[in-house]
Order: sequence, then structure tokens, then C-alpha cells
Amino acid sequence: MRWPLFATRSGLVAERVVQAFWPFWVVTASVIAALMFGLQDVLPVEALWTFVVLTGLAIVLTFARGYRRFDWPSEEDALDRLDATMPGRPIAALRDSQAIGATDPASRAVWEAHRTRMAERARKAQPAPANLRLARRDPYGLRYMALLFLTVAILFGSFLRIGTVSDLGPVAAGDAVIDSPVWEGWVEPPRYTGKPTLYLADIPPGPLEVPVGSRITLRVYGEVGALTVNETVSGRTEDVGSVADPMQSFEVTQAGVLAIDGQGGASWNITLLPDLPPQIAANGPIQSDAMGELNQPFTASDDYAVLAGTATFTRDLDATDRRYGLEIDPDPREPVVLDLPMPFTGDLSQFDQELIDNLSQHSFARMPVTMVLEVEDGTGQTGRTEEIDLVLPGRGFFQPVARAVIEQRRDLLWSRDNAPRVLQVLKAVSNRPEELFRSDTTYLRLRFILRRLETMVRADGLDTEAQEEIAEALWELAIQLEDGTLADARERLRRAQERLSEAMRNGASQEEIAELMQELRDATNDYMQMLADQMEPGDGTDQANNNDGESFEFTQDELQALMDRIQELMEEGRMAEAAELMEQYNQLMENLQITQGQPGEGGPQTPGQQSMEDLAETLRDQQDLSDQAFRDLQEQFGQDGEQGDQGQQPGQQDGQQPGQQPGQQGQQGQQGQQGQQGQQQGQGQQGQGQQPGQQPGQQGQQDQQQGQGTQQGQGQRPGAGSEGDLASRQQALRQELERQRNGLPGGNSPEGQAARDALGRAEGAMDDAEDALRNNDLAEAIDRQAEAMDALRDGIRSLGEQMARNNQQENGQPGQGEARGQANPQQQANRTDPLGREAGSNGQLGTNEELTGRQEIARRAGELLDEIRRRSSEQDRSIIERDYLRRLLDRF
Repeated sequence: MRWPLFATRSGLVAERVVQAFWPFWVVTASVIAALMFGLQDVLPVEALWTFVVLTGLAIVLTFARGYRRFDWPSEEDALDRLDATMPGRPIAALRDSQAIGATDPASRAVWEAHRTRMAERARKAQPAPANLRLARRDPYGLRYMALLFLTVAILFGSFLRIGTVSDLGPVAAGDAVIDSPVWEGWVEPPRYTGKPTLYLADIPPGPLEVPVGSRITLRVYGEVGALTVNETVSGRTEDVGSVADPMQSFEVTQAGVLAIDGQGGASWNITLLPDLPPQIAANGPIQSDAMGELNQPFTASDDYAVLAGTATFTRDLDATDRRYGLEIDPDPREPVVLDLPMPFTGDLSQFDQELIDNLSQHSFARMPVTMVLEVEDGTGQTGRTEEIDLVLPGRGFFQPVARAVIEQRRDLLWSRDNAPRVLQVLKAVSNRPEELFRSDTTYLRLRFILRRLETMVRADGLDTEAQEEIAEALWELAIQLEDGTLADARERLRRAQERLSEAMRNGASQEEIAELMQELRDATNDYMQMLADQMEPGDGTDQANNNDGESFEFTQDELQALMDRIQELMEEGRMAEAAELMEQYNQLMENLQITQGQPGEGGPQTPGQQSMEDLAETLRDQQDLSDQAFRDLQEQFGQDGEQGDQGQQPGQQDGQQPGQQPGQQGQQGQQGQQGQQGQQQGQGQQGQGQQPGQQPGQQGQQDQQQGQGTQQGQGQRPGAGSEGDLASRQQALRQELERQRNGLPGGNSPEGQAARDALGRAEGAMDDAEDALRNNDLAEAIDRQAEAMDALRDGIRSLGEQMARNNQQENGQPGQGEARGQANPQQQANRTDPLGREAGSNGQLGTNEELTGRQEIARRAGELLDEIRRRSSEQDRSIIERDYLRRLLDRF
């Protein structure tokens, strides 16, 4: 037990020394650190003597306190500490004696066994650790502060400075002469330069280049006046001070000389490093997304660092189309100033960044402006670009009423004098709310804004605050009008994207992946259909920004292929690659813009185009027949003749069909625009060819009935026709639709089958309408006719999708919204596919002929495969295109 006892006693000594003398160590370490930093060279003599007396007194008192409280540990203290660390205190047990039963052999045997067990424990004794914790005695951590000061002093100070304390006492004159003067100096460049501090004693005399604005600090030790400082770099004229001052500090503002005259002095010819102004340039044209968020990439550089920058947008009146509400002089507007983003970390001497902001609500949005980018360095120098002419991006509005509201908001922000004109135009917009507003909420909101604006106009006119208030209200109204039609589709698409992304992170099963992908496909189709329904040709007032940046066109088939690839990667467990493609898909949907292809002018029509035109003509005839039935119903119940002359149901828009929902009129007009060639042409086309299964002689009778009915529908006044005539016209329309359905192109494709099913529903509804007309039930007939028109629209839409698919397959290019082909079946038959095969019937490429044994087809097929392989290996092609080519190789 000697070693455990010695170690425990040594620990007790250390513990009691630390607890007794820790204040002495704190004071001593703090004084040594201060002297190593040269505090005695900075303080005045009186303050320094006060410091010495106080620190000496503190050292004596703390040492006396520690000596008084220190108690040297005895061997008994060590044994007691060691014994306390072992269970049962075996050392104390060995030192005990048996109090009772010493004469009893059994009791003595038990006592000896107990001592043997305790002795075994004592032999296993380990040194007791010392308790050196001082948290209770030093709650403020003064010991750590003193240790930190001492460590810093050892690293950056000098033990030699402690010896200068002896200079405070009386010295002989000879001793003062013997000590030679010394000096120290530093050159500290401005912080923005990033250059290190220079120690002048390490720089040889001669030329020295320093950045402008550098600070020079000099300290002189020894006899006053033994060393003097002369400089011409600061340009100071006031408060220069004495050249013999022991400490001097000044800033370099010009080139000159810095000299330390005297024993051991030095001299430098200081020149200034040139500080060039910063530079900035725009990296390409400004870009924007569908919501109006602008993105301007730029590059900034400087020889040291770029500290700040701004982008200034100023209204360009010379480039503005000063018509309508912009004719009068505009109200003065301050330029828009945006702070350029700076890198948080990294090199500030050269960097690329992007200015991202949304100024859709500003009065400059979608107006010609000039943009100037400007940056500033640490010395206040600036660099700027030339004025860049552009149209400030803003959010696009496609809903007609929303576009009108935004245009009037623009005029109101242009000038407060436009308030009466804006009031008049918006009153005209709200004149027929049942035709333009899909909900009463938006209409009532517009009426409230108009009343508020009218009150302000009749008063003293609009001030700036009222102008901003009305503009904000009009903006919120336009957003509600615009998003009211897309909100549900966009929210469903966003929810589907989030669920699929979460499934990627959590590792969903194949069943869950298939379900989520189907949900994403449905949401995407609904969203794209909604965008297509709202797409209208623009008049330049409020169109989406067409910047000069690169764009990417893709078809719905390519989008479906991208989603198929995402599903395939997820099912294979390659979640990282699927996540990358999902990010590309999200970006495509965020920047999605539906474009409408240009129809061929003067070119021949394909069978699909002819079918589209015939169906559109049938839809018009059915609309006329429904209008006539409605007029007859009005006269039957003795309603107002003027309302009957209008041929329009209450709340129905101009050209809107009975039973048609608001918002379907634009879609119907877009789908039926190819059939706007006149009633006579439609009648002539109806007689071309004989229906399948029709008996000889019936075709002419049918054409005669249909032409007669159509003529009645065009020229009759309300009430001029009978229910029998209407039923005959309805029968002729049904028979014509049956002929068109039997000759409908599309083969067995899903879209073609959907078109046939829709036209079949339309025939059934027409048949029911014919029976109702024969029974003089006009109300029931009108309902059935509305169902027939809805089914006709569905059939036209499905046929249009089939034409777009055929156009892509035939041309090998993204779909343009139309199918191009020959004018008639004879010309169509002369067309061949890439393998030289002739086109089949109904506009479908294919053939029933024997393909084997034709060397030309085999050669052409080989060439196509080689071309596909070559293109699939080109890395500059997009991921979607290369993936499509690889799937072609896998299939063929």
C-alpha cells in the first residue's frame, strides 16, 4: 500500500496548494502578462508606480492568505482519503480490534475471516484522485482569464520587456547614455485589400510600395529626442505633433519619404500601389419566369474587392408607346434601385452573381426602361455599365378581364390625371357582369373599387396615397381573376410533386410509385389543359415577356416520356437520378408556356383536318338549331319579343352555347376556328360520299333535307319554323354526324377511340333531342342538344390530340398543334414513311403489303439505326432526347 498511500498524499498536497494559492497565481500571471505586453512603456510614470505598488501589495496579500490557509496533509489524512474510496473502509477495519467475543473460538474465527477479506481489499487499493475543482471558490472564472492573458503574452509578447521595469529606479547618468535607443514600426494596409501587416524592422531601407490608405504606426524607446521621425506621406498640415514623440501613427495618402533619424534609424521611399476602379458587366439579357420574377446575371471584378453594388432602372419615355392612357405626361417617378447580391464568402475581387427580384407590382413593370449596373470598392471608386434598354419583366395575365384591370392599373400609375378615364373604362368592363365574371365576389370587389375611385375623383382628385391604394386594390383583383381559373389545377400539381418527392426520400414501394406517378400525370394534363384553354392571341398590351434568352420547346409526349423515365428509375431504386430528373420536371412546369402552332396557309388538308372542319361545321349547325328551339320556346310561353330576337339565354355570352359553362366559349372558338368557312361550304361537304350501309337514293334525300333545314335555320324569324321542321333538321345533323364518325381517322389509338366514343354520345343525345322535338317538348330538346354539343367538343378535342401525335410521328419534330398532310386520299397514298412504306388508310402511316425481300427497306432501316446510335452518343443533346433515342434502340 505504499504507492497508493504516497500518491494519495501527493494529491492532497496539490489539492490544498491549489485551493489556498489560486488567487496568488491569478494575480501573478496577470501582472507578468501585462509586463510582457509592455504596459510599463505606455503608462505615465505616476500611473506606472501606482500599478507597481498595487500589484505588489496584491501579490503579498494573496500569498499570505494562501500560506495561512495551507495545511500540510498528514499520513492519517492520506489513509482516511484512501480508505474512503474503497467499499467497507478496509483500512479502518484492519486497524480495529474485536470488542466482544474475543475468547469465543467461533466468534474469533469469524473476526479473522472478516480481517482476511478486508486485507484482500486493501491490497487492491488505488490512489485516490485529488479534487482540483475551483468552480465554487472562483465562480467568475478569473483563473481562466489570467491563463489566457499569460498564454497570449507568451505568444505575442516578450520576456525581455519585463526587464525594463528596472529603468523606473534611479540610475546614473552614465547608465542612461550607455542604453542605445530602439524603435518599432508597422504598416497596416486597409482591411478591404486583404493584405497582411508589415513589420518595418524586417524591411530593408529603400523603395516600399503600400496601398493607399495604409496606416503606419511607430514606437520609439530610449532617450527622448535620440530618434526622430520625418515623413511626407501623410500630407498632414495640422496636429502634426513633435517628431520626437515616442509613439506616432498616421495614414498614407500620397507618395513620399518615411525616415527615422538617429542611431539605428532607417529611411524608405514610399510609393502607392494603384487602386483601379471596379468593373461590372451583364452576363446576357435579363430573364423572367411566368410569375414576373426577373433574373439578371452579372460579373463584377476589382483589384482588391468589390464591397457593394446597385442596379438602377429608369423609365425610358422615348421608347414608350404613348397611346391611349399613356398620351398625357406621366407623374414623376424615382428610378428603381436594387442592391446587387454580394458573395457571403470567397474571393470578392472577381465573382459571378445573379440579381433576382420581382417588380411586377411596380409602375415600371412591362414598360421600357434603361438599366445601369454599378459597383463600388473600398476607396469609394465606382464602375458602371452602359445603359441597357429593356422591357422590365412583370407577371403575365391571360384572363381577359384581369388583363383589362392590369392595363387600367398601369394607366392610373402612369398619371393621376388618368383617374376619370380609368373609372370610365372599368365601368364599361363591369357593365355585363354575368358574361365576364365567373363569381359574384370578383364583380362586387370591382364595384367597390369603382365607388371608392369615383368618390376620390369627385373630391379634390387623387393624391399619391390614394393612387397607391387604388393600384394595390386593382392588383389584388387581377390576381384573383387570373388565379381563379388556375388555382385548383396548380395546387393539385404542386401537391402531386410534393408527394412524389417525399416518396423518393422515403423509398416507396412500386405500387405507391405507380399510384403517385398516375396522380402526377393526371395533374399535369389538367394543368396544361387549363393553360391551353386560357391561351389567347395577344395584342401587345400584357403579353408574357419574350426575352432573348435560350428557350426549350417540348411536346406533351416528351413530357410523358420524362415522367416514364422518372418512374422507371424509382422502380429500379435509383432515387438520386430520379430526383435529378424530378427537379428538371419541376423547372419545366414552373416555366411552362403553351404555344400555338401556325396553321398552314394555302396548303392541302389532311383527312384529320377535314374531319375537324366538318365536326366544327356540325357544331355550328347544332348551335343554330338549339338557338332556334330556344326562340320557339320563348314565343310559346309569350316572353318578351326583344329577348326572343336576341336568340340568347339569360346570362349567356355572345356566341355562347346553351348549357355551356363560363370559360368554355374561348375553347370552343379555338377548336372550331377551322370550320369558319360559311354555311354553304358546309352543306356542300355534307353531300360528299355515301354513308356505310346506306341504300341507293337515300344520300340525295338526306342532303336535300339537311340543306333545306340549314337554310331555314339561317333565314327564319323566331317562330317561323315548326317542331316538325326542327326535328327534320335534327335528324339530318345526326345522320351527318354518323357519317363523319364512320370516316373518322385515328385507327385504334386511344385518342381516336375517345373521339369516336364522344361522337357516339353526341349521336345519342341528338336522337333524344329529335324525339323531344317530335313530341313538342322544347325544354327537353334544348337540354339534350346541350349534351350533344358538349360531346361534340370532347370529340373535337380528342381528334386534335390525335392530329398532334400523328404530326410528331410523321415529321420527327415537336408537335406544332396541327397535322400536315396531303389534300385527298390519292395524294395521301403517295406519301411514304422513313422506310419507304406507303401511307395506309384514314391518314395513318402503315401498309398491308409484304415487307420481306425488299432490300431498299432493309438498307434504309440500317441507316436509321446507325443515325439513332450516333445521335444517342452525342453528349451535347438534352437528357430527354438522348433517353428517347436509347428507348428506340432498346425497342428496335
